[in-house]
Amino acid sequence: MPKEFGRNLRVAKLIKEELATLIQEKFPLKQYGLVTLTNVDVSPDLKNSTIYFTSLNNKKANSEITIELNQNAGHFRYEVSKILTSKTVPSLCFKYDQSMERVQRLNTIFELVNTQSEKNRKT
Repeated sequence: MPKEFGRNLRVAKLIKEELATLIQEKFPLKQYGLVTLTNVDVSPDLKNSTIYFTSLNNKKANSEITIELNQNAGHFRYEVSKILTSKTVPSLCFKYDQSMERVQRLNTIFELVNTQSEKNRKT
């Protein structure tokens, strides 16, 4: 395993932990719902990172939350730089994680298929 890969994972974990706290403080639940970070990907050169999030009970559209998080990315990056000991601090890009919606859609399809197959067996 390349050494950079291990470092990327450590930096991603550190960014995720710090941002989780910052986002909960910066984005109150009443306004945005529960914003949860699902994954952080850091580029091999540690210059860029993509932060994936989901939002539960969101009062605003996911695209609006994404825009607001990206508008505050500079502030979040500054806060992360205080605890990161590397020379560079990755730029932060927030993206909505659609995996939960895909899982729900697949579950609905599976339930529909199961219901149809049970009806076919009975007839």
